[in-house]
Amino acid sequence: MAKTISINAGSSSLKWQLYKMPEEEVIAKGLIERIGLANSVSTVKFNGQKYSETKDIPDHTAAVKILLDDLISMDIIASYDEITGVGHRVVAGGDYFKESALVTDKVIQQVEELSMLAPLHNPGAALGIKAFKEILPDITSVVVFDTAFHMTMPEVAYRYPIANRYYTDYKIRKYGAHGTSHQYVAQEAAKVLGKPLEDLKLITCHIGNGVSITAIKGGKSVDTSMGLTPLGGTMMGTRSGSIDPGVITYLLECEPAMADPKKIRTILNRDSGLLGISEKSSDMRDILAGKAEGDEKCQLAYDMYVDRLRKYIGQYFAVLNGADAIVFTAGIGENSSDVRADVISGMTWFGVDVDPAKNVSGAYGVISTDQARVKAVVIPTDEELVIARDVERFKHPTN
Repeated sequence: MAKTISINAGSSSLKWQLYKMPEEEVIAKGLIERIGLANSVSTVKFNGQKYSETKDIPDHTAAVKILLDDLISMDIIASYDEITGVGHRVVAGGDYFKESALVTDKVIQQVEELSMLAPLHNPGAALGIKAFKEILPDITSVVVFDTAFHMTMPEVAYRYPIANRYYTDYKIRKYGAHGTSHQYVAQEAAKVLGKPLEDLKLITCHIGNGVSITAIKGGKSVDTSMGLTPLGGTMMGTRSGSIDPGVITYLLECEPAMADPKKIRTILNRDSGLLGISEKSSDMRDILAGKAEGDEKCQLAYDMYVDRLRKYIGQYFAVLNGADAIVFTAGIGENSSDVRADVISGMTWFGVDVDPAKNVSGAYGVISTDQARVKAVVIPTDEELVIARDVERFKHPTN
């Protein structure tokens, strides 16, 4: 039985999901953590059970071999031959990739070159791609880019107002991220709303540790909050989001020892956002708990977070000249009724509201009242399925 595996590899982790395709049936899923570190752990979820084991996993090649051997030892597959396709999530495709692509040595090289655009993501993805290529060299291997969905943005949206030569020489422009997630939830929202996607104007909100907002018209991205890198846009768990560029030059003048791109990247990518303001945590659950206990820094972090979300959503009402629905997805978007309610409570002028009972219980579907002109919708994202579908498309290009 032919199977496809979706992979999301990080620098020290490898998240996977195994599908029976084209039925789109999830057979098993798992996570390998602490690759290259002491006490590496491989976790497999299969048949309603969860199995975890500490193992020696020195690198990504070892991780892939352990993953496949676990599948065999648990009778999930009989041999490596059952895996006929693998899809790899890659955050930054830059200007090289306007759609998914088959893995080649050149593609791997380009993914590595684009690490400057996604330093937290692309290097690990490249390691995962190379590991699968080494162990399963003959299967259909596809890279699926977070940025590809946003390549439909018009130039007026993706260009920055800096000298033309920086775009010409270095391709400095907005690329966005989370494209597979925005694409999936837009398609699902159309089903929930009972209207063709081509007729809808949607504002999709991927709110997890990373956050991006996208304006979608007729199923195509026309603007998105993340920019050249996943650092741009609204406030996130550890990322600042967009700030006055003058802040950087001012900081360099205040602290000359900071004059190192890596240090600046660390400050803005890892030490900012909810964590930087609360000085407590990047996890929204901890922020909500701290807020409930009267922690003023947690309260400020939460208020800033909601404020930035409202501002980006409001911008995209203007970009789209109105919207049919606001769609919430990802860890916080799907699970935090507080965040959803507080974001929407400041936007009632647009004709959107929340039904409190639906919002609290809502894991899927419309959470607004019947009277709302603009619907609020919760859609659990499924980036892994989008990746598996793309692999299937490359397996059967005439379908």
